[in-house]
This record gives sequence, C-alpha cells and structure tokens, in this order.
Amino acid sequence: MGRALAEAVPAAASVFAEADEVLGTSLSRLCWQGPEPDLNDTLNTQPALLVHSVAVLRALEAQGFPTRPSFVAGHSLGEFSALVAAGALSFHEALRLVRERGRVMKDAGLRRPGGMAAVLGSAVDVVDEACRRARESSGAPVEVANDNCPGQVVISGAEAGLAAATEQLQAMGARRVIRLAVSIAAHSSLMAPAQETFRLALAAAPFNDPRLTVIGNVQASSLGTSAEIRADLEAQLTSRVRWTESVRAMLAAGVTAFFEVGTGEVLSGLIRRTDNSVRVHALDQPASFAALAE
Repeated sequence: MGRALAEAVPAAASVFAEADEVLGTSLSRLCWQGPEPDLNDTLNTQPALLVHSVAVLRALEAQGFPTRPSFVAGHSLGEFSALVAAGALSFHEALRLVRERGRVMKDAGLRRPGGMAAVLGSAVDVVDEACRRARESSGAPVEVANDNCPGQVVISGAEAGLAAATEQLQAMGARRVIRLAVSIAAHSSLMAPAQETFRLALAAAPFNDPRLTVIGNVQASSLGTSAEIRADLEAQLTSRVRWTESVRAMLAAGVTAFFEVGTGEVLSGLIRRTDNSVRVHALDQPASFAALAE
C-alpha cells in the first residue's frame, strides 16, 4: 500500500513518516511488508487506508492537480480523507480519530458479533423490504449498510438476521448474496456501543468549516459546518452509506469527471455503474499519475 508512490514522491513519503510518528508505531512497515493478517485487522486497516489516500492526495498537490475539485466525498472511512482534502480536519487529527474508530468498532464487534453480505442484482428498496421481513421472522437485526451503486447493495447484521435476509433475497430474485470476509456488522445498529464512545472523540477533535463542498454519507448532501461534519461522522457508524445517492448528487450538480484517490479502483467501478458516461480516474501507483498527465 503506497510503497512505490512513497519511493517516487517525497510528499507521499512524508505522509507515511508522519503517520508513524503520530501513531508511535511503524504503520508504513505494516503497509509495505505486512504481515497481512495484522494489516487486515480493522484497528490497522482503517489508519492504513487513510494514510495511503492522503499520501496520494499530497503527491497530487506536489505534482500539480489538473483542476481544483468542486466536490469531495468518501465512502465510509473515506469520508475522513475527503475532510482532510477539504481542509476540515488536519491529517494528524484524522489519523487519531480513525485509529479510535477502528478500536471502538472492533470492540463493538467483539461484544455484539455480526457480519456483512453483498447483494447483487436487487434494487435497494427490494433489499430494504427483504431485511424488514428478515427482522420480523428472525428477531435479529439486519439492515442495509451500503447502497453502493444500482444492483449492488451491502447488508449488515447479526448472523441469524443475515441468514434470514439471504433466504428472503433469494426468494425475491436476487442474483447472488455473497458473505464478506469481515467480522463486524459495520453501519448497523450493532455498532451503537461504538457510536457512543466515538462521539466523545469527535467532540474533542478540532474541526474547521470545509473549504470545498463535502458530500456526507448519511444524507448524501453537503456538509457546510464543523457541527454538521461531527454529526455525520457520528451517525455514520450506525447508518447506511448512501454512495449511489452521493454520486448522483454530484452528477446533478454538473460533475463530469471523478478522481479516486487511494487504494485500488473500487469506487471507480461503482461510479461507472451509476453513470458510465462520466470520466473516472483511479490514482494509486506512480503509473496512474503518468496516465493522468497524458
């Protein structure tokens, strides 16, 4: 994660170095050398994703971004990267918050175990109804966690709720329901204990009003003040990620090009499935920067 970029661009390397100093541990070594099971622990995964995305952002700034962004948005954890890009949160404060977010979510997962599953081929309102029926039949929580793009929805909840929802979805015509390799029920009511603790961390962190328009996950609308940002980040832990609606809000405002800043190309794919007429650039490795220059 980010090693090639850090070796090529000093501004990116400095982000990893700052993260190591803030966290008091070599996150950079974990990102670049593993071991993979440790990196996949949400306590480390969340800071690693933030650090890599901010490293890409700083590399962009150092090399000259082709245009000033009109909007920024992030999917779940990515909202913290968007806030750093908008000047609403410093990188080191974002890093501290994200480490705490990973800690409280992991603890909530141990106290109230659950999981997540991707649903392919069903509209979000159909998945909502399947979850409602599953809650009634099983007595266990299960709900929509991510509305990623048309035809791709993620559900989250307790094991009994997920099993009941899977049966309902198959009966209602879903093409596939795929369990995800996660041990927590993110963006569901099972994260309520994490939300209570994380509220205190958010209250203590210094936020600024954003310099760019930030589209928040919870309402898929702009967050104009530090108070609105805090409220969104708190609610996000138990609320669905309205990514389809967020992308459509930016499209409706006239956005014609998206830049995915960070690890991989997942969001680029989701944006294309929402509207395949827009330009999407995924920026991660040095080669992707070269392609952008062309």
